Amino acid sequence: MDTTKVPATHWVVGAVALVWNLIGVAMFFLQTRMGPEQIAALPPEQQQVYAAMPAWLDIPYGVAVFGGVLGAIALLLRRRWALAMFAVSLLAVVVQMAGVYALTPAWAVSGVSGLPMALLIIAIAGFLFWYARRATVRGWLR
Repeated sequence: MDTTKVPATHWVVGAVALVWNLIGVAMFFLQTRMGPEQIAALPPEQQQVYAAMPAWLDIPYGVAVFGGVLGAIALLLRRRWALAMFAVSLLAVVVQMAGVYALTPAWAVSGVSGLPMALLIIAIAGFLFWYARRATVRGWLR
């Protein structure tokens, strides 16, 4: 029986991480299952970005959000594989965001105004990786 006591904040971080990544899963399904009517309802600029988006960018998007869900579950179960899941999620987020800005007209359409959200998503993924590493080092994960 493991008697290592974890702080209450660990459970808060794990729960918030799970909710955040489940929202990401919902957004993933909303984006990847958009029909022609839904695409036509988007503002013209967003339609351009959507039309230019390579289909393969859905792969890192899915890996990022599903990896984040698994990482959050592992945190709540106090398992070391949370670190690996958050590492994969962080890498996938960076690939996805870089791909969106490099391969679509996202930068031309949103300019600097779209960058804060992209950076926030990367920062949260980075924080979760850092936190899982810290929890592993402190013996909170087994």
